[in-house]
Amino acid sequence: MVSRVIPVEPFDLVVFGGTGDLATRKILPGLYRRFWAGQIPEGSRIIGAARSEMDDAAYRAMVHEAIAEFVAPDKCDKATLTAFLDSVSYVPIDARGTGGWQQLAGLMRDDVVRAFYFSVAPGLFGDLAQRLHSHAIADPDSRIVVEKPFGRDLDSARKLNATLAEHFDETQIYRIDHYLGKETVQNLMAVRFANILFEPLWNAQYVDHVQITVAETVGVGGRGSYYDKSGAMRDMVQNHMMQLLCLIAMEPPYRFEPDAVRDEKLKVIRALEPVGHDDIVRGQYRGGPRKSGDDELSYTEDVEDPHSLTESYIALKASIANWRWQGVPFYLRTGKKLRARTSEIAVVFKEPPHSIFDEDEAWRENVLAIRLQPNEGMNLSVMIKEPGPGGMRLTDVPLDMSFAEALGEDGADIPDAYERLIMDVIRGNQTLFMRGDEVEAAWAWTDPIIAAWEERGDRPKGYDPYSSGPEDALMLLHRDGRRWREIRG
Repeated sequence: MVSRVIPVEPFDLVVFGGTGDLATRKILPGLYRRFWAGQIPEGSRIIGAARSEMDDAAYRAMVHEAIAEFVAPDKCDKATLTAFLDSVSYVPIDARGTGGWQQLAGLMRDDVVRAFYFSVAPGLFGDLAQRLHSHAIADPDSRIVVEKPFGRDLDSARKLNATLAEHFDETQIYRIDHYLGKETVQNLMAVRFANILFEPLWNAQYVDHVQITVAETVGVGGRGSYYDKSGAMRDMVQNHMMQLLCLIAMEPPYRFEPDAVRDEKLKVIRALEPVGHDDIVRGQYRGGPRKSGDDELSYTEDVEDPHSLTESYIALKASIANWRWQGVPFYLRTGKKLRARTSEIAVVFKEPPHSIFDEDEAWRENVLAIRLQPNEGMNLSVMIKEPGPGGMRLTDVPLDMSFAEALGEDGADIPDAYERLIMDVIRGNQTLFMRGDEVEAAWAWTDPIIAAWEERGDRPKGYDPYSSGPEDALMLLHRDGRRWREIRG
């Protein structure tokens, strides 16, 4: 299979926060993998920028270590690695002061794409945007990449959007959500809109309900101070899971282009109904013994606040008020320290209106399961006759497509989401990035939910580490005559 890759022009990419965890774990190794694959053209440069005082040689050594840790050894041949490191340089910079900005301005070239990755705390976005403008480092064709969180409520999101808009046009702002860079998420759009098979069934007449699950086995760990101010609702539901819901529920755009796709996603968010108190369950993981005999820390111990009311788990039932989805519940759940690490979208179809088979034959629903992690792929369960004599016995079997298996050697090396998204920034393609009004609409739906439980002073339900979550979350579906799919890695 020959893949068709849209070429990119030479570029200068400045990574603010270039010594931080995200840069060394994801951004820089991802750029190296694209360089190794031949997608970064000759003459491109990667410039790290941070407060640390170091020269180019010291920074290249840091980048070398990051690549050695996070890139497979078979991609780390000496010649390619040397060529990549030759394109890397470093500028010590003060985001809120004057230090380093003139040096950075002197490095910029007029004949290449300029991109600036804000891999820093959101509180620095405005400072960076202002200095890029005042020092004439950014030009009208430049792009900036901003990481979540995009505010912590509607008011702060509006202020952040206004701050960025003072110096950059919306067409220059790339709000990155790495979930949208996953191969399976993009294939969801391909499955829906490039095939006639599913779209006629993709509505309330045939779909019983949809489940979206993002489960993690780790606790909050070293992110405790940040996470305790956010919780699962702000950290996962408002952005990652909202995007997944939009891609499932959106209408077909008139073209596969940035604003056409984002217009349809925005319509979904604006059609979301308010979530009532009885349609949401919040949880916190408890402590407990480990298999090794040591104690497992509870959430409150991890964040060092015994009185914390922040949720490490949330499950909710959402409804979309439009013709396509009226009456179809969307069940969302996400949490820390759950049974397995998995991200899955499950579209559960209704049973046939009439069965011609014996009532004793157990019917199982058809389910299209879209796995985001691990082992990206899709699985469609269908009913067939069980092989052998003795009458018509039905059983369900999966039509399974693992991308690594279905696409052969090419599929075994699926690019990381950050790799794909960064290259889209260089290409100037905003399709997989969030627009400002989309972010604000998501907060407008989320804020009343958070405000309601804060006003009541609700305490999250406790759940055992490495379980499927609080018992109350089971009732969210049981009362509707449904059940959660098992959390599997």
